[in-house]
Amino acid sequence: MLSILKKKRCCGQEDETQSDLERIILVGNPNVGKSVIFNHFSDSYAIVSNYPGTTVSISKGKGRIDGKEYEIIDTPGMYSLLPITEEERVSQSYLFDNDPFVYVHVVDAKNIQRMLPLTLQLIEAEVPLILVLNMMDEATERGIEINASRLEQELGVLVICTTSIKGEGLDKLEEAISKYSFRHVDSKVVYSRGIEYAIESISSLIQDEYGISKRALVFK
Repeated sequence: MLSILKKKRCCGQEDETQSDLERIILVGNPNVGKSVIFNHFSDSYAIVSNYPGTTVSISKGKGRIDGKEYEIIDTPGMYSLLPITEEERVSQSYLFDNDPFVYVHVVDAKNIQRMLPLTLQLIEAEVPLILVLNMMDEATERGIEINASRLEQELGVLVICTTSIKGEGLDKLEEAISKYSFRHVDSKVVYSRGIEYAIESISSLIQDEYGISKRALVFK
C-alpha cells in the first residue's frame, strides 16, 4: 500500500530542481477526478507551485507503492496535445520535457467517447500509459456498460476501472503501477497515403530526442 513520506505544503514558483525519484504523471480533461487520485497517492499532502513563467499551478507529492517511492505530479486539465489554453501548454510541456515511469490518463467513464481522442494522441506519442476509467458509478447509473478488457485489447494499454471518490479500484491501480512495464503500441490512427508519407518524411528530419514520438511531434 501507498503511504506519504513528505508532509509539506507551499506556494510560489516551482522549484526547478529535478527529483531523482521516478515520476507518475496524472493527465486528463478537467473535472475527471485527477485530484482525488492524486490525494490518494500523496495522502492530501503536496507541494503546490506555479509552473515557471506562468500562473498555472502544479501539485507534486511523494508516496510509496508496493514499497517503492515515487514522485506524483498532477497536471492541469487538458483536452488535446494541441494546446489552446495556458493550462494545456503547461501539460504539454510535461510530455516534451519529462521521461516519467508512467502517465496515468484519467477519464470520465460516462463521457468516454469524447475522452478517448486524447488517449489516442497519447498512444501515438508512444509514452508509457495506463488508462483509468473513473466515475464508473455514474456511468453505471446512466446505463452505460464498458467492456474494459475489450478496450484494453483494442488500445494495447492497461485499462483500470475506478470510482475514486469512493476509493473503489484504487488498489487495482496501485497494483497496475507497481507491475507496470512499458510496451510499444502501434499508432491506432492511420491517415491517408499522402499524410502518412509526409509524416515519415518530416520525422526523418528530426534529429533531437523528445519526450514524445517523432510521429506525434510532427503533428504539433
